[in-house]
Amino acid sequence: MADGERIAKLMARAGAGSRREVERMIGEGRVALNGKVLASPALNLKSLAGVTLDGNALEKKARTGLWLFHKPPGCLTTSHDPKGRKTVFDLLPADLPRLMPIGRLDYNTEGLLILTNDGGLKREMELPRNAVQRRYRVRVFGDVAQERLEALADGVTIEGVRYRSIEANMDRRSGRYAWLSVALTEGKNREIRRVMEHLDLQTARLIRIGFGPFELDDLPAGKIAMLNQQAVDAAWASARAGNRDDADPDSSSGGRAAAPWTP
Repeated sequence: MADGERIAKLMARAGAGSRREVERMIGEGRVALNGKVLASPALNLKSLAGVTLDGNALEKKARTGLWLFHKPPGCLTTSHDPKGRKTVFDLLPADLPRLMPIGRLDYNTEGLLILTNDGGLKREMELPRNAVQRRYRVRVFGDVAQERLEALADGVTIEGVRYRSIEANMDRRSGRYAWLSVALTEGKNREIRRVMEHLDLQTARLIRIGFGPFELDDLPAGKIAMLNQQAVDAAWASARAGNRDDADPDSSSGGRAAAPWTP
């Protein structure tokens, strides 16, 4: 590209954050070019030569990496909270590279959170059009009607917000509590909780157990595991294929390419 590419795109590729996060960093005066603080992200560059973030030069793009983290409840999926609440980054080892979460989990939602150093991969796996599936186990309180769960497959509109097709089935019931299996491809803010409330059900516990080709499996809460290159390739394939089932199942690893993080 003769005129280069937007600085936010280049910095995201280099692992500085998502494009939106980079644009926010520029707005905060944290990014400079040849010593001059940038005031706007409306800048095309051919390379990141001379670009610094918080005074540090951006290195050549590192090899794409993926990490699986078992997020416990009671923390935010963000790098910083103005209210001083605990974030997932407070729980991660200090020697990890700069990472970005792929998707988010609510403060009280637990389970699988995928982290990467590649802003491009993050964007591809999050894009609604790529329909990468998220899978959950949900404990609810109330009267569960299987026919109402099955109707979610046609999508549902709640207070003017349209939610795409949702797969939902009841696994087991104990009194007025029940465990559900839920799968969706959109992941709008608080989607499952809002849909359950629409069905007159209270969400008592929400656990993400899968995202694309990856599974939480037996990764302990608060622990992180690094994936191998085969798993990275599977993530790209999952995003580019719109999560079709024609990808090689052995290449996805189901999270079993993971190994405990060691510096």
